[in-house]
Amino acid sequence: MHPRRSAQEVLLCDLCETVPLQSHCELCNINLCKACVGEHLSDTSKDHKVVPFLRRKATPNYPKCPDHADKQCEIYCEKCDIPVCSTCALFGKHKGHDVSNILEKLGAKTESLQKDLKELETRIYPRYEEMVSNVETEKAELERNYGKLTTDADEQGEILHREITAIVNQRKSAIAEMKTKHLDALNINTDEITQKMAELKQIMSDLKSILKSNDVSLTSTYKSRNSEFRTLPPKVQVTVPSLSAQKINKDQLNEMFGSLPPLSINTEHGDTMKSAEAVSSPPVKPLLDEPRLTATIDTGYNRYELTSVSCLSEDQVWTRGDNKTMKLLNLQSKLLTSIQTKSGYKPQDIAVTRDGDLVYTDYHDTTINLIKNKQIQTVITLQGWRPLYVCCTAGNDLLVTMVSDDRKQSKVVRYSGSTEKQSIQFDDQGRPLYSSGGYKYLSENKNLDICVTDCEASAVVVVNQSGKLRFRYTGHPSNTKQSFNPRGITTDSQSHILTADYDNNRIHILDQDGQFLRYIHCGLDYPYSLCVDIRDNLFVAEWLTAKVKKIQYL
Repeated sequence: MHPRRSAQEVLLCDLCETVPLQSHCELCNINLCKACVGEHLSDTSKDHKVVPFLRRKATPNYPKCPDHADKQCEIYCEKCDIPVCSTCALFGKHKGHDVSNILEKLGAKTESLQKDLKELETRIYPRYEEMVSNVETEKAELERNYGKLTTDADEQGEILHREITAIVNQRKSAIAEMKTKHLDALNINTDEITQKMAELKQIMSDLKSILKSNDVSLTSTYKSRNSEFRTLPPKVQVTVPSLSAQKINKDQLNEMFGSLPPLSINTEHGDTMKSAEAVSSPPVKPLLDEPRLTATIDTGYNRYELTSVSCLSEDQVWTRGDNKTMKLLNLQSKLLTSIQTKSGYKPQDIAVTRDGDLVYTDYHDTTINLIKNKQIQTVITLQGWRPLYVCCTAGNDLLVTMVSDDRKQSKVVRYSGSTEKQSIQFDDQGRPLYSSGGYKYLSENKNLDICVTDCEASAVVVVNQSGKLRFRYTGHPSNTKQSFNPRGITTDSQSHILTADYDNNRIHILDQDGQFLRYIHCGLDYPYSLCVDIRDNLFVAEWLTAKVKKIQYL
């Protein structure tokens, strides 16, 4: 049994160790009985603070001073950024330094730790979870592509004859090395494909036997498995290098033959896509036959006001309506925080950065603004142009659609911080990519394509990372009776493109090449703005109801 506790676990005085305690000295951090209080206070060398035991304050666990074994570090040296004892602060190496209350410092540090923990739990760790689930080897059909590459090298070698024989051998060796790397990557898939082929051969053999036997019993009991095998293994994709050849020049044979770029194998690392030594692709998530509505958020805006939504996390979204206030809400429609624009005008659009900060565009004062720790910083002020819609890229750049002051031109501009890096306005023939007016929401796809809804042109315009036009989507080709009026747009981990068909109360899902896949309905009322969270849950802002609907479609 503890020496200062009775059989009934009564706490005893720390001095006499026989009488139940009643008081506590906060300075010395000891418990006292009534009789021992007087004896303890008789020590006038210290300014004791004795209080009733039940009213005592929690005593922090002060660190011991490394230079004075009998002292605790109860003061914080601001210059050295460490806890120190009173002797060190008054007479030792910290004499004359600015000091502060260590409990206040502890409170600030604790708040910082809590913020770190929250960020780790709600933002950083979920991203690592996603990365783990996305680790899967990229597969490709190699024989045909690399066979063609080898043939190209041979044909070019025949043109240049013996003068380039050595160069041909070098290139073929490089091709063979790349082919070997890709074949190694495909070993994982070999067993699965072989097993499927063996099953197919057995089924075909059984069918032939049944057909040959004319056995009624066998024919009637046969169960088709064709539907099972119609779903082929996941499509294998790989970036195969091409051989660039130039006109023969003996002085520059090596250069003209055509060099092979390094094997293009991409891995998603942190927040940016970078070249790496291994192929990574997200796990395949098939589309649900019937998407499910999983939550509805009442934003508190009036009907016909909600026009933007942007995900902060799986259960928190930023919204903006037809006034100057932007709101952060959870899935239970609870208002977590709100902030008003600096100018007092309504924001044109909002987006959440990779760091969890909020960006908004202000059409009226032609600015793009960053909100960090509830402080608004104007990052960009435009001249001759007005910002419309904004999105944050995988590389933490900003993409902004904008219209000229005279409303005769539109373009997309990429910013890194406040620096303009890219402007996208015309196609290869010098024609405008986008109409001069209307809504132009935008999103960056996983393959770095830039997808823009051009409402006035009734089209989704998709360009690659360099700004070269890839395709335009103008609605489902079989649906010619209903107009296509796109508003919000977003992309997911599968490189799907999702766009809101405002007039027809539905979402179009496209693949990354613009092929229509299916619709999402879910009883939508004028879907306006879209976003997806890290789990590929879709959030839809409804203009008519001023509600945000969370939908599972994968």
